[in-house]
Amino acid sequence: MKSTPSRHDTPPLIMGILNVTPDSFSDGGRYSETAVAVRHALGMIDEGADLIDIGGESTRPGSQPVPAPEQEHRVIPVIQRLRECVPATTLISIDTTSARVAESALDAGADWINDTSAGRDDPAMLALAAERGVPIVLMHRQGMPDAMQQNPHYADVVAEVRGFLVERIEAALAAGVAREKILTDPGIGFGKTLEHNLALMAGLSELVRLGPPVLLGASRKRFMSAICREPDLAALMPATCATTAIGVMAGVKVFRVHDVAGNRQAADVAWVVRAAGG
Repeated sequence: MKSTPSRHDTPPLIMGILNVTPDSFSDGGRYSETAVAVRHALGMIDEGADLIDIGGESTRPGSQPVPAPEQEHRVIPVIQRLRECVPATTLISIDTTSARVAESALDAGADWINDTSAGRDDPAMLALAAERGVPIVLMHRQGMPDAMQQNPHYADVVAEVRGFLVERIEAALAAGVAREKILTDPGIGFGKTLEHNLALMAGLSELVRLGPPVLLGASRKRFMSAICREPDLAALMPATCATTAIGVMAGVKVFRVHDVAGNRQAADVAWVVRAAGG
């Protein structure tokens, strides 16, 4: 991927987060009812979201797995209702590590799969993405959510995350996923300390150079809470906008955020600045 945008490049996408869960780290329980969830999604679209990422299982540190039937009960009505309300150009992503949930979501109208396990938790996931011909996000995660923040260790976090993503890209290709359908995600906050997250933010351009579009999910993450001395994660919108601007300048193509309007502005300004340098 080029270091500066060309006229053939497209602006970065903003992916709005819709957690249909009781226990997500920042907004758990706020959008558990279908009507409330759909209304919030429509609001994010009005603010400039290109995609809505819908999840029925929290992957916050310390969280426990949610059975597939319960995930389906939470997300499928929201996807169906939202698909009825928005044009096909507005994309819907299913945030799950379960191939069963992903397949049900695709049948209900979802367009993308966002898998925080990069196809490792459910061996059927990569084959499903290949069969359905949909984009899939492959994220790095050290350990399982229930214990991933218990003393994570790397000798060189950027090199190790890069190596992991190379291996998962190859696994996806071997399963039949088209190269142009693969995205990668360094997994900010998933089995990383403050220092690891900062190193990954500083090394984003190295991950961009792998080729597949990079998705950055730094929104309201706790490492910024420590930097800003702000314990209220919902108050980290300005800090998140800073990570979005940094990501755009590094060549990141998708930003998964809670606060769409501010991050849309940050992405648009950073994009124009980056293009001006080309």
